[in-house]
Amino acid sequence: MSRTQQVEHTDSISNQDPHQEEAKKTKSRRPANTAFRQQRLKAWQPILTPKTVLPLFFIVGIIFAPIGGLLLYASSQVQELSIDYTNCNETAPQTDADLDPKAPSTLQDVPSDRVSSSFKSAVNSKPKWGYASQNFTWPGTNVTNTNTTVCVLQFEIPNDINPPVLFYYRLTNFYQNHRRYVKSLDTDQLKGKAKPPAQIRSGDCDPLDVAPDGRPYYPCGLIANSMFNDTYGDLNLMNPQGGDSVAPYKMTTNGIAWDTEADLYGKTSYQPKDVVPPPNWQNKYPENGYDDLKELPDLHTWEEFQVWMRTAGLPTFSKLAMRNDNEVLKAGTYLLKIWDRFPVDKYGGTKSILISTRTVMGGKNPFLGIAYVIVGGLCILLGAVFTATHLIKPRKLGDHTYLSWNNDQPSTATTTGRSARPGDTA
Repeated sequence: MSRTQQVEHTDSISNQDPHQEEAKKTKSRRPANTAFRQQRLKAWQPILTPKTVLPLFFIVGIIFAPIGGLLLYASSQVQELSIDYTNCNETAPQTDADLDPKAPSTLQDVPSDRVSSSFKSAVNSKPKWGYASQNFTWPGTNVTNTNTTVCVLQFEIPNDINPPVLFYYRLTNFYQNHRRYVKSLDTDQLKGKAKPPAQIRSGDCDPLDVAPDGRPYYPCGLIANSMFNDTYGDLNLMNPQGGDSVAPYKMTTNGIAWDTEADLYGKTSYQPKDVVPPPNWQNKYPENGYDDLKELPDLHTWEEFQVWMRTAGLPTFSKLAMRNDNEVLKAGTYLLKIWDRFPVDKYGGTKSILISTRTVMGGKNPFLGIAYVIVGGLCILLGAVFTATHLIKPRKLGDHTYLSWNNDQPSTATTTGRSARPGDTA
């Protein structure tokens, strides 16, 4: 190779070196130098001083305490009666299901720990109870259950109660919030879609998805199967004015569910012979299930079912069973018959009736009012203590201008491990 060629070859290599070096360089991971990427955006940095903090304590206390008082007042205006009738057939005396108001009563006092009440007037007599056996015919299916246990409750309403009058059942130790229980349903089936057994098996209704004969349960799942099935009669006023021996106070199941609940359910496309009722529904339907019915239950209009399917978040809960929005519940002694079927003793729970009114804040629940009063009182107390401390022995505040971390100040630090010597540079 001639000298001229060598020079040209060397020049070509030198010309390529910058590009090769740039290709070999790795990209920097440092964020771009912007206010957002480098966290230099303007921000509000309040300085908490006594002049700003102490008024806040008093403001919160002045606002919260009256609100708590109003909530407590609203809760105190609710009138209610609760009676626990668990194991009525084992604890209460045996009596006649249809008591004669003129005959001597065979009922006994309900234990005081099973009763709680709150009325405007004083209650003069304790609730009484007893149990009997009676036949019951289910409306809609005309199926008769013989020798059904009936719990008979007699209680006093000391003063007139204006409508709406709400009737609840209350269960304890029933965990409707269990994960497997909550998901044990089929949404499409509840909306009315006729799903074949194979699709039901592959869903979330296990273990109550398909019956032994191969037909799907309708409705399938644990929630529907465990539906509360105690039946409550009318509230019968004994010895009313006007000559009648008993005056019934009629209550209805219409309007016990939320208006939006009906949108979650539809009239099914199944035929009665295509499905079977859940195992715990057998006492309501004939031995051959739905086969003799002209049509299946309409979940879109069955409000008791919709209320039960709205699972509760706590193991103790109350669900609305009946209501009367038009008539006054007169003062007097009432008789109530309960066809007792729901077995709470199997899981160690209890069941009660709850007759209640409501206010603009809902039912009787003093917890929220107590919480507001406590928070408001604590804020006022702490505000007073801190104010007295600040006035008696104030604390000298520092100059907050020295709190900035990015001032360009010359460093006075020395090298760690040795002292500064003449000639050292900064």
